[in-house]
Amino acid sequence: MTKWIWLLVLLVVPAFAVASGGSRVIEGMPADLIEGQRIYEQYCAACHGLQGEGAANWQKPDEKGEMPAPPHDESGHTWRHSDAMLFRMIAEGWRHPFNKSDRLTMPAFRDILTDEEIRAVIDYLRTFWTGEQRLYQQTESQDMPSN
Repeated sequence: MTKWIWLLVLLVVPAFAVASGGSRVIEGMPADLIEGQRIYEQYCAACHGLQGEGAANWQKPDEKGEMPAPPHDESGHTWRHSDAMLFRMIAEGWRHPFNKSDRLTMPAFRDILTDEEIRAVIDYLRTFWTGEQRLYQQTESQDMPSN
């Protein structure tokens, strides 16, 4: 029964998201998604946007030759990654392969966030995606569960 409620929440929650630039207050959101939202807003939104919209011109290198933060909403590609890959990117950080610098343009959060908090962020990211994107991502994750 809980699995069906969770699936229903993942499919319905985005429809209730606030379209303004403010926090996405969603009435009735489960506690783990509220925690994921809180963590996302504290650690991720500065670069990826409060609504998951990403940095402006995210598909073109900036003046340093680095790719800006991509969107996590339906316009980006986050939904194409398995849970395991998303977990690794958040925990270990990420350097886009086409960056001209060697630095991690996305910092590692393993020393800041627990595994459970990272999973809560991944669960919250799903609220940005369409139903079709969530189903695709779920299929990608079946053989590669997060840590």
